[in-house]
Amino acid sequence: MLSRLTPGTLAYLGDAVYEQSVRERLLWPPSRIDSLTSRVQRLVRAEGQEALLRATVAGFGLSEEEQEWVRRGRNSAGRGPRRLHPSVYRAATGFECLVGYLHITDRDRCAALLEFCHGLGEPPEEETLVS
Repeated sequence: MLSRLTPGTLAYLGDAVYEQSVRERLLWPPSRIDSLTSRVQRLVRAEGQEALLRATVAGFGLSEEEQEWVRRGRNSAGRGPRRLHPSVYRAATGFECLVGYLHITDRDRCAALLEFCHGLGEPPEEETLVS
């Protein structure tokens, strides 16, 4: 089955798996929906996923096969939205591809990766500039 899936398809799945894990993680303690939504968006946006990929490569210990799926995911990504530098979008796609690959091939390893990512904490809120 895996041989029939493209890196883009795995990234599509990985994005959903990662967002669901973030949503589940943030359910407790209970808070307002608008607060939950903004926290989830901060964690699942491309900039956060790019930072997670850097931390994962440095501290999680990816196998050669997992590194290959990250590479394939990066290379399959297009330019992405204009607001992002292309390298950020590609790295986020590589992270999503890895999550999708692990979700299909090794659920325990996928759970360990998600636990590692959640242990890194939330990124700081972006500062808004006052003009």
